[in-house]
Formats: sequence, C-alpha cells, structure tokens
Amino acid sequence: MMLSLKDIRQYISCLAVAEDDNVYIGKLDNKKQKSIGVYSRLSTGSANIAIGGLECTTYDTKPVSLLIHWSKSKDETERAAYNLFEKLRSVSSLTIGDTPINFLRLMVPEPQDVGTDDDGVYEYVIWLDFIYERNR
Repeated sequence: MMLSLKDIRQYISCLAVAEDDNVYIGKLDNKKQKSIGVYSRLSTGSANIAIGGLECTTYDTKPVSLLIHWSKSKDETERAAYNLFEKLRSVSSLTIGDTPINFLRLMVPEPQDVGTDDDGVYEYVIWLDFIYERNR
C-alpha cells in the first residue's frame, strides 16, 4: 500500500493553516487565495530495497511539494508559510490513514519564496519527504 496524495492532503488540511476546501491536490484552475497545493515531487536516485527484496523492505518514501498560495501581502504570505513549516517541524508522532509515518524529512531549511503568480499573489514552497512503513 502506498501513501497517497489524497491522504497527505487530508493531513495538511487538519493542520488548520488553510480552510479545508482550500487545500488541494493536482492542478486547480483559478486558485483561491489562502490555499495550499499538495503535489508529488520528482526525486532522483535509486529505490531503497532491502537485501532480500521488497518483502524485506519495511519503509518507503513519498516526496511532496507544498505550494502556499496566499495573498498579495508578502508579510501575510510569509507568516502563513512559516506557520505551516513550524507545524511540520514540530510533529512528534504521525499516522496518516492506516499508515504509520516514521518521520518527516524537511528538504529545505525554511519555506522557499517563489515570488508571485500572474495575479500578484505571493507563493512559497516547502519540500518534504514522508518516510512511511510499507504494508508487506
């Protein structure tokens, strides 16, 4: 069983940084302000497979990118991005659905400013990996 973006979206929604209907996966046309997008992130390198094959492999990794699409205020957007970042950084235990998460690996030292969209709404990105237990 894999950890799905839908399950991660639900988890991010529960952190209450954005309203539930403003947390989405995939492309959302006409993005609402004060929203968070949950996307798969490309990763490089080889798969982690234990000696003995998949039946002996106990964990897997889900690389994710979070887009904080907030407002036309740089300060307000930065505060929202750091709020989410701090909530992720302070997780002490986590299960998403039925999947135990061993740890969250933040892949950036802080939220990354990516400027504004075409409408002047400021955006930040957080990259992280969910390291989770595989169902064998």
